Amino acid sequence: MTSSTTWTTRPNLSDVERFWTAPVAERAAAFAALREREPVPFFEEPQFAFLPQGAGYWALTRLDDLVEASRNAKVFTSGPGATSIADMPPEFLEFYGSMINTDDPRHARLRRIVSRGFTPRRLAALTDEVQATATAIVDDIVDAGEVDAVTAISARLPLKIVCDMMGVPESQYDFVFQKSNVILGASDPEYVPDAENIIVALLEAGNALAELMRDLGRHREQNPTDDVTSALVNAEIDGERLTPDELASFFILLVVAGNETTRNAISWGLKLLTDHPEQRRIWLDDLDAVTPTAVEEIVRWASPVIYMRRTLAVDAVLGGQAMSEGDKVLLFYWAANRDPAHFTDPDAFDVRRSPNPHVGFGGAGPHFCLGAHLARREMAVMFRELLTRVPDIHATAEPRRLQSMFINGIKSMPVSVR
Repeated sequence: MTSSTTWTTRPNLSDVERFWTAPVAERAAAFAALREREPVPFFEEPQFAFLPQGAGYWALTRLDDLVEASRNAKVFTSGPGATSIADMPPEFLEFYGSMINTDDPRHARLRRIVSRGFTPRRLAALTDEVQATATAIVDDIVDAGEVDAVTAISARLPLKIVCDMMGVPESQYDFVFQKSNVILGASDPEYVPDAENIIVALLEAGNALAELMRDLGRHREQNPTDDVTSALVNAEIDGERLTPDELASFFILLVVAGNETTRNAISWGLKLLTDHPEQRRIWLDDLDAVTPTAVEEIVRWASPVIYMRRTLAVDAVLGGQAMSEGDKVLLFYWAANRDPAHFTDPDAFDVRRSPNPHVGFGGAGPHFCLGAHLARREMAVMFRELLTRVPDIHATAEPRRLQSMFINGIKSMPVSVR
């Protein structure tokens, strides 16, 4: 099936093994049909071996509906869980979610304190580091012939930037990478082979990262440096500081969210430039003018985070659909970013697309991605370095995709840099 294929059967958005591993064109066709015929459909929840099956969820597929839900955080709440369809134990949400699984006033408190770690001076220093890191990455691959795009290029940049920003030593990079893969790839048998013990695997990976940050936080309290960890453990607003557990939870959020968006967007961008050489030529012909719009288009097309969940605090009506207090709602960013009401020829990849009101960093509202500016900068610098020094870089085989309905990930993809 392609994006122009007639839709004859209702897709099952909860079928991780079939729907979310199908070709991208099939997924796009299914969502296009839902937007047209059933824009706010209801689905049964996936069955997880380790949890009782929930009551189901409403799926938002249109951009306007998703933006409205994002802006109305008092009705469409995050506290009951934002990254999992299933209801997880409160301690699990606290451990993993940090700000993502909170609502105001606690969300506002955490965001105010965390923002102290991202001052203009620190962000300016990061700009120089992003450039130096991207240059070093291309130095390492320029004569390699063929490399894996994920491990050699797209994962290295955000991983180093996040770890350096927090003060994590280089000796721990691989450790952080492996643990974040387990967290993001819990539904993929390659990362968690035993589906019966997904919760155990998630908790072990999360606890390992948390311990790393707790140890570092204790050290930075007594021996502060210029890193973000030092700023966070010593930041105080209205007499409040981050607790050690809050610092650890934020670190998990940062290494996972700060890694996956940039990592998967760069990987998908290399795939898109391979499939659309005419767009590569347009970009190369005017790097300065096209880079900003090209970065936004890659994020729109890839939509690295496929959905976030909200839970109704009160009865509401959205998109003409009545919903009840306690209902779960999934905001499908991947679908909204292909809404023809807002994107001309939405399945096309157009590096000069403008306007481009995508929600690849989340919808408007309090949960908009804190690191969106940094992610854009990382992508812009990385692609500029690649396109100027190895302009013919291209994928030599199809990507190995992550089995997930939450992350639109690429596990590996060979690219030629000759």
